[in-house]
Amino acid sequence: MIPRSHKRLPRLQSIMILLVQAAGIHSFGAEPARTYPPYRKPTNIAHRGASWDAPEHTLEAYRLALKQGADFIEPDLQLTRDGVLVCLHDSTLERTTDVAARFPDRARLINGKKTWPVSDFTLTELQSLDAGSWKSAKFAGARIPTFQAALDLARGRAGLIPEIKSHEHVAGKTQTMEAALMAILKENRLAEPGADPKTPVVIQSFSAASLKRLRLEHGCRLPLIYLTGSEDLTRQKLEEIRNFATGIGPNKAAIRKRPELVADAHALGLSVSVWTFRTGSTAPFATVREEMNHYLETWKVDALFTDEPGQFPRKEPGR
Repeated sequence: MIPRSHKRLPRLQSIMILLVQAAGIHSFGAEPARTYPPYRKPTNIAHRGASWDAPEHTLEAYRLALKQGADFIEPDLQLTRDGVLVCLHDSTLERTTDVAARFPDRARLINGKKTWPVSDFTLTELQSLDAGSWKSAKFAGARIPTFQAALDLARGRAGLIPEIKSHEHVAGKTQTMEAALMAILKENRLAEPGADPKTPVVIQSFSAASLKRLRLEHGCRLPLIYLTGSEDLTRQKLEEIRNFATGIGPNKAAIRKRPELVADAHALGLSVSVWTFRTGSTAPFATVREEMNHYLETWKVDALFTDEPGQFPRKEPGR
C-alpha cells in the first residue's frame, strides 16, 4: 500500500512547477550548471558546416568544417514525416535539393508559393534527393544527413550546437522535435553537461517557449542559447533570458549597436555567440578574419558563427 503522503507528491510537484513558472525565477527543477560554460575559449562554430565552400548541411560541409578546425558544427534540425531528425535549415526542400524535379506532384501552395515541406516526406524519400548540385556540380549526389549521422561524424572531434527550428506552417512539430532531440542525445549519452568532454552539446533556438519546454518538460540541463536578431537587448531583457537560457545569440548588428551588451550579458553569467560571419558582408572591415578578430578581441564575445571556419583567427597557445 502506498502511504498517503507519497500519493500527494505528484500533485505537489505540479504545484511547484506552476509556482516557478508564475514567478519567472531561475529554477526550473533542472537548473543549468553555471559551473559548466558551453565555451571554454573563443569558439569557432561552423555555421551549417563549412557552408561557404560546400553545400550547407551535408556531411561534406561538416567534414570540411572539422578539417578547417571548427570547435562546433551547427546542425539546424527538421523532422521528417516518419519522425526522424534531419539536418536542414529550411522547413522546405526546394532551395537546396532537386525535389521539384523528383516529386513535382507533391508540392503545396503556402502563402502563394509552391513549396515542398520537409514534414511531408519520409527519411527514405528525403535521402533520395540531391542536396549538393545547387552549390556546385562537384557536390552532385550529396544527401541530407540525419542528425545521428552528424553526431557520429563529430563525436570525439568537435561539439554540436543543434538549432531547434520553428515554422508556422509545420504547426505542432516543435514540441515533437524537442522530445526527439532529447531522446537521441540520451541514446548517445550526450544529454548531460560534460558527458563527453570531446563532444560538448549546446542547444539553440529563436523560440523562448521551446527552450523553456526543454528545461521544464524534458529536464534538460545542457547549455541553452537564446537566438535573437538585432533588437536592443536591455539589462531587463537579459535578466528575463537568464531565467531559461545560459547564453544569447545576437546577430552582429546588435553588438555594433550596443557593444556594452557583451559585458552586461557576462555580468549575468550569459555567454555571447554572434552570427553570422562570411566574406562579402564584412564592412567596414577588409576581410572576414579581421572582422571576426575585432568581435573577439575588442568586444570580447565568446563564440562566432561563421560560414568560413578556416578563417577563424586563432590565438597562440597559452595566450
